[in-house]
Amino acid sequence: MASRKRKTPANTKFFVLDTNVLMHDPTSIYRFQEHDIFLPMMTLEELDSNKKGTSEVARNARQASRFMEELIAGKEHTLHDGVPLEEASRGQASGSLFLQTEAITSVLPAQLPMGKADNQILGVVHHLQQMFPKREVILVSKDINMRIKARALGLAAEDYFNDKVLEDSDLLYTGMLEIGQDFWEKNGKDLQSWQEGGRSYWKIKGNDVPDLHPNQLLYQNGDQPLQARVLAVDGKTATIESLKDYSHSKNAIWGITARNREQNFALNLLMNPDVDFVTLLGQAGTGKTLLTLAAGLTQTLESKIYSEIIMTRVTVPVGEDIGFLPGTEEEKMLPWMGALEDNLDVLNKTDSEAGDWGRAATRDLIRSRIKVKSLNFMRGRTFLNKFLIIDEAQNLTPKQMKTLITRAGPGTKVVCLGNISQIDTPYLTEGSSGLTFVVDRFKFWEHSGHITLTRGERSRLADYAADVL
Repeated sequence: MASRKRKTPANTKFFVLDTNVLMHDPTSIYRFQEHDIFLPMMTLEELDSNKKGTSEVARNARQASRFMEELIAGKEHTLHDGVPLEEASRGQASGSLFLQTEAITSVLPAQLPMGKADNQILGVVHHLQQMFPKREVILVSKDINMRIKARALGLAAEDYFNDKVLEDSDLLYTGMLEIGQDFWEKNGKDLQSWQEGGRSYWKIKGNDVPDLHPNQLLYQNGDQPLQARVLAVDGKTATIESLKDYSHSKNAIWGITARNREQNFALNLLMNPDVDFVTLLGQAGTGKTLLTLAAGLTQTLESKIYSEIIMTRVTVPVGEDIGFLPGTEEEKMLPWMGALEDNLDVLNKTDSEAGDWGRAATRDLIRSRIKVKSLNFMRGRTFLNKFLIIDEAQNLTPKQMKTLITRAGPGTKVVCLGNISQIDTPYLTEGSSGLTFVVDRFKFWEHSGHITLTRGERSRLADYAADVL
């Protein structure tokens, strides 16, 4: 039990961790800075009962147990004084870890049976609150009902926020910035401009430049509309390049032209071999998959930059699961790849002169160059000169996203597509999705680009449904 004699700063808090926090993030014991952490015996019991299996939760439970074993090894006689976290966390946390070393008999309302694990943890929080009246004792849990029960009993409770990249998804980087005439006046003091290879270039200097990101879309409306991308940022100096106009039929990609500004920018990123990592966000019908497949096919079959297209996605059902599927890995993945077939139908129709036989031959050629892979078998693989498409990426955790992106070998381009308002994975939110994570982490890298597609181009019915439903 935590000792009363230990001197603690008055403003440090006492956090009691629920099991789901450790199973969500095993490193959470190092994430509370100067505050102390208390682990009830029931938390350790639940960790033990959840450690079996190959699921992400079971792996995290085992990892959390390993961290604690390393912390308390050789300190068994001083556990009641707390185990300092500073050395193990490499300075990230300066508080101590306390384990429950004695039985706690706390008086909770009779309606809460003490046999239930959650109620035993609430009993521990209540007991600590009485033992340390001058310190703030807070329960940290990912379980909403647990937090509601704690607050109903007058106990402080919080969600675990450390996994969230952003508090509000509205703050997520969109990849574009509207500029006005005042932008050029403020940042055009030593303006240089030149033409090269059919593109226009500008070198600007000013106080707004440090806020720009590499491969960001800059657009200007008005009498002289402009669409350009930030080529490089160096301190207060930035180089800007005009975009190639993919909305014109002469620049069509596999018969597909950009229908709006964001799609044009997306095609500029997808067709640029210097951009290794592209993320496209947008609601249903904005053209994410169609644009990506068109760019992939052009660079695989025509310019032969990549040897083949690999497409993968998380197999999370929207409704009830339909059970096991027969066949090979490719055949099992086909029901999940309806989006791929739908888009191939559209891309096939763009060649109106080929006739039925020609289109059938093209379709067979295309299918031979597109491989559909399951996420389950990605560990240990390396993809060389491939165009890797990760569809429905909002359903991936940050750890799964890291596993996938680190598969990329030399000459491989990775494209992540998703809509963060359509998350089907339990326990993932817009703020903690792997897609949000990579958009935020990659925005400063010069070989990555991101754009949020805003205009739906599917049909007036789909656009209206997306707005009102």
